[in-house]
Amino acid sequence: MDDPGDERVLIESVKNSDVESFRLLFQKSQPIVFRRLLFQTGDADLSHDLVQETFLRIWERRSSLKPHLSFTAYALTISRNLLRDALRTRRTHARIEKTIPPPALSENDNPAEALNLSRLQEQLTFVINEKLPEKCRTVLLLSRFERLSNREIAEMLGISVRTVENQINHALKILRKYLREQR
Repeated sequence: MDDPGDERVLIESVKNSDVESFRLLFQKSQPIVFRRLLFQTGDADLSHDLVQETFLRIWERRSSLKPHLSFTAYALTISRNLLRDALRTRRTHARIEKTIPPPALSENDNPAEALNLSRLQEQLTFVINEKLPEKCRTVLLLSRFERLSNREIAEMLGISVRTVENQINHALKILRKYLREQR
């Protein structure tokens, strides 16, 4: 598929939802996108996640593909934007985590209650950081810890208010499920 004409034909097929053509373009471009992300991040897991999101977005927006443009260049542009967003999100998370004070005990506190509260906070932190999908985590943190409105979050992240609401509901559902399982 070194011939640009072949790529144009494949892109036209992808625009018509041809999965096999998409697979061929993916196989050509994925290693390049992954290596570039890995070089930029030094984090293989993050790079894999961003590659997956890149090609998912391409597939979701396949009708807007332009056959006269390089598919790999398009994938690299999307991955660069996703990386920028991911790094911005990480900075926000780091800033938020620094502002959350550890629970403090007063002399009137029940030690057993304090221990339970501490365990609950650890469980919540674990679920938020390890079990929630990236979008859910970002939206939940902005909503519950930054106290931003759904509209403000939607504008900040470039998504709809309905998507913000869905992400918050999804995050809360995961939190409830995990905490129920821990009892």
